[in-house]
Amino acid sequence: MSQYRIMSLGALRVALSLFLTAFVVISVDAVGFSTPAHAQVVVSEIQVIGNRRVEPETVRSYLKFTTGDVYDAGRVDQSLRALFATGLFADVEIFRDGNVVRVRVEENPVINQVAFEGNSEVDTNTLQAEVQLKPRSIYTRARVQADVQRILDVYSRQGRYAANVEPKIIELEQNRVNLVFEIMEGSATKVKSINFIGNRAFSDAQLRDIISTTQAGWFDFLSGTSIYDPDRMNLDRELLRQYYLKNGYADARVTSANAELDRDGSGFFLTFTVEEGELYHFGNIVIDSSLTGLDAASLSGDLLTYSGDVYNGSLLDKTVERLTLAVAERGFAFARVRPRATPDMYARTIAINYVIDEGPRVYIERINISGNERTKDHVIRREFRLAEGDAFNPLMVDRAEKRLKALGFFKAVDVKRRPGSAPDRVVLDVQVTEQSTGELSFGAGYSTAEGVIGDVSISERNLLGNGQYIRLRVGGSIERAQVDLSFTEPRFLDRNLSAGFDLYHKELDQRDQSGFRSRKSGGQLRLGFPLSEDLWMQTSYSLSRDQIFDVEDDASLAIKDACGDTVLATNRANCGDGTYWTSSAGTMITYDKRNHPTNPTSGYYLQGTADFAGLGGDAEYVRVQAEARGYYPVTENITFVSRVVGGHIEGWGDEDVRVLDQFFRGGETVRGFDRSGFGPRDARTGDALGGKTYWAATAELRFPIPFVPEELGLGGAVFADAGSLFNASQHVKDILGNNLEDDASVRASVGASLLWNSPVGPLRVDFSKVLASEEYDDEQWFRFGASSKF
Repeated sequence: MSQYRIMSLGALRVALSLFLTAFVVISVDAVGFSTPAHAQVVVSEIQVIGNRRVEPETVRSYLKFTTGDVYDAGRVDQSLRALFATGLFADVEIFRDGNVVRVRVEENPVINQVAFEGNSEVDTNTLQAEVQLKPRSIYTRARVQADVQRILDVYSRQGRYAANVEPKIIELEQNRVNLVFEIMEGSATKVKSINFIGNRAFSDAQLRDIISTTQAGWFDFLSGTSIYDPDRMNLDRELLRQYYLKNGYADARVTSANAELDRDGSGFFLTFTVEEGELYHFGNIVIDSSLTGLDAASLSGDLLTYSGDVYNGSLLDKTVERLTLAVAERGFAFARVRPRATPDMYARTIAINYVIDEGPRVYIERINISGNERTKDHVIRREFRLAEGDAFNPLMVDRAEKRLKALGFFKAVDVKRRPGSAPDRVVLDVQVTEQSTGELSFGAGYSTAEGVIGDVSISERNLLGNGQYIRLRVGGSIERAQVDLSFTEPRFLDRNLSAGFDLYHKELDQRDQSGFRSRKSGGQLRLGFPLSEDLWMQTSYSLSRDQIFDVEDDASLAIKDACGDTVLATNRANCGDGTYWTSSAGTMITYDKRNHPTNPTSGYYLQGTADFAGLGGDAEYVRVQAEARGYYPVTENITFVSRVVGGHIEGWGDEDVRVLDQFFRGGETVRGFDRSGFGPRDARTGDALGGKTYWAATAELRFPIPFVPEELGLGGAVFADAGSLFNASQHVKDILGNNLEDDASVRASVGASLLWNSPVGPLRVDFSKVLASEEYDDEQWFRFGASSKF
């Protein structure tokens, strides 16, 4: 049985081998029969069929064979590929008829018009500039699909990830088409929430103020910062890192930045993961120079980093830049300054050794700027502190790139260097991508002092591409109306000077407090400049027209006298126009060492102002004011805040201080009091008359509200206020005599507050209990309105 099976299998194998051999022989014979026939065909003529616009010779030029060549299937295939690659044809066919080769083509249509339908959020001009297909260009499916993706990319940058684009063609005569992109824009996909993981030194609210992306809110349609943008998110990572480096956390890293789209596709949740590390201070600071003839000790005045101070990475960079400039001014054009940091993990200090040595001798041949369609070249060039022909210093170029990014004019800045015309020459190519710099904003609210309040402002940070700032603001309430125009040139005369002017008009209804209305119109010229890294000085000249009007019949005699009439005036008709001019010069010095620009938790802020009136005009006085604020972190989430303010005004020559020039103080200074609620007052009418001297002090403890999510922006505070306003003008004293209530007694209050970082700005509710007051003061236990952080 076994032997039979083996023989059967052997017979089967033999039969199968014979069959395969016969099949191969027949196939080879067939191929051998046909191949010689094709191989011997010589092309005698090439005919082009179906072409309308494209010349036959143009078609033949793309073929990989010509007349006289042997017809070859491989070359035919290559020719098909070449013709399709031109994009001129929708279909191509090559076939042989004897010795004649015919090329049948179907030309792609020509685009007559490109149109967009359904676009309302993105204007047509923007889309036309983005797509590559234009009128009179050749239509191809591949190019259309590429343009569809470009349009979708535009909508993605606008936060509309649900957008859909459907290309449609309308066929016309003579093989022409109209191309229409039908767009379904969908709703904007905004940032619903921004969260941070690993942050201990700074709260989520503080870090949200640092990054450029914002959470969606009531009025976020006025700006695009609440729309998710991956490029902006990368910028935010760098902003966070720089902020930590600036505040002593040298090891801080932003390890990840994730964006998750919620299930219904309506918004993104952003999460930044931070590794803060430890807080460091500067250790020993040394300047070490290897340059012959350079006295390192003479450079100590250019240091911005001091032993014992909190480590600040930005000050380290600025010190290197200052030292580089100082060494260059001493004749060492190619010197380089490199900071060597030596951390001490146990002492939590970082010692800095600024090493100065000789760098390579390379000069800047050219600085090429591109991409600035709006911003003028000189606005960009002035940030370099370098020009063609100067010694090339990589540090100075890197610092220039950072300054350009900090301007806020550009979405992206890229500075590349390439070899010049000689080995010691370098060319700098500056590529910028501009972004919108205009802003329209408005807000509305309610204040117990003024009732319904609101304002609208229009601003432009890069006016006409000159890097200038201008703002027009209109605001008011039931008791106040004002309009002001502000203009600033941040680099006056291409120097580190800030110059500008302000024009304003303001009307204030003080009839409830003082029995009159006032009007102030004028302007101011100002010039500011830095004295050091954190110290700023501003000088100004002001000219204003002040007026008291609509004086009530029962107003104080002192108020009526301020109108220009005699103390015997008994009604508004007998009151003059109460108008006078003030011409004054002033100066203001500000020193800011806070760790956060708007929501600080540590550091201090000092400011002093002095104004001298009498450079012409009707008023003659000297006015000084000062303010000091301090911030101390009690715990990770609790901050102690203190503030001391004060001021004094005194007439000079034969002039006394006029009513409108005196200080009026109330609940904005010592909570628990109404507007103009304390200070000198007419005992008969109750009108506030203002005082020449005031002071106030505040102690406040701020904390998060338990069990309330931090992303809501709600917080609480308890406070204690004290202050006084006294010393009415001599003229008022003479008129009222014993009817004047004026003393320097202390007013004091305690209370609690509810704070809210709302989408329209910080809001605050204060509940106060007055502990010390005078019987003629106006008290107010509840106060609600916009809060100015201090």
